[in-house]
Amino acid sequence: MIAIETRHETHIRSAENMKELPENSVDLVVTSPPYPMIGMWDTIFAKLDPAIAQALEEGTARKAFFLMHEKLDAVWEELPRLVKEGGIVCVNIGDATRSMNGRFELHPNAARITEKMLALGLSALPSVIWKKPTNAPNKFLGSGMLPVNAYVTLEHEQILIFRKGAPRFFETSEERRRRAESALFYEERNRLFSSFWEVGGKKQLLSGKNRERSAAFPLEIPLRLIRMFSVREDTVLDPFLGTGTTQFAAAMLGRNSIGFEIDASLVTDLSDTLASLPATSRDSIEGRIARHEDFVKSSKTPLHYRTEAGGIPVKTRQEEGIRFFMVQKTRRLEEGVHIVHHTEYPL
Repeated sequence: MIAIETRHETHIRSAENMKELPENSVDLVVTSPPYPMIGMWDTIFAKLDPAIAQALEEGTARKAFFLMHEKLDAVWEELPRLVKEGGIVCVNIGDATRSMNGRFELHPNAARITEKMLALGLSALPSVIWKKPTNAPNKFLGSGMLPVNAYVTLEHEQILIFRKGAPRFFETSEERRRRAESALFYEERNRLFSSFWEVGGKKQLLSGKNRERSAAFPLEIPLRLIRMFSVREDTVLDPFLGTGTTQFAAAMLGRNSIGFEIDASLVTDLSDTLASLPATSRDSIEGRIARHEDFVKSSKTPLHYRTEAGGIPVKTRQEEGIRFFMVQKTRRLEEGVHIVHHTEYPL
């Protein structure tokens, strides 16, 4: 039975200080930065640049918008150096709507980040729109039932996806083996590689006050992205770590991870979640297998292939190498560094 160890580093400082990381050391970036022009992030942006605080106080919305994005740009500019050839960058972001000085307008965060990534030489790939849960009692802003001054309610966020250079090439037999073992089931692939996701109500790492402060995305989102765009033992980077959702997902899936977070009070929650990794990892694997078994039962045509481990019926030859690795235990190696031990799930 195969056993592996993965390493998870947490750095409590701004991601602008990623220059210490080695060149071409990251396989995948999964992150959700502070959203410019969303009120809950005003304070952190204002601390980073007094000109932002002044623009907000004066109500000059567009100036504040562009200044906030310049702070994010300092992080994005590190990615071409850090990400390997063929590596993927996934940015979860929402546009913002806001009234300032009596003027209501949308601030296109997704478009601004896309523009920056293209300027850095990354290639844009098709993005994902995911519908988020909302507790709004109504669906309108502005003039209500009367044309023409109502506004569409924003009920979605986007996952922008970029690639560095050409598609990733797996050179060695070991790399190809890890890729084969990280394959998706046929029906999983069809569900995940869709441009529209509904993930409302999925598990969060936090609840209550810290959940609201962090705006952490659902655990299901980094789980999907890491399965889609990395293989076992790859390194996943989150330059805006928050409560550690991406890092938790990477540990669940047998990837290494590196995270940067400027707010130490958020990161302390990660240590509290590590104890739940073994049970959460097992539940996730068993859920995937159960959903696949339902697919097998509902298939109208015979499945002619079998996985090498466990002999599970599958639809395509590319699924034959699938293996699952569950978390056995975690241990703290040093301040900010945890080691996670994984063993192969017996099929």
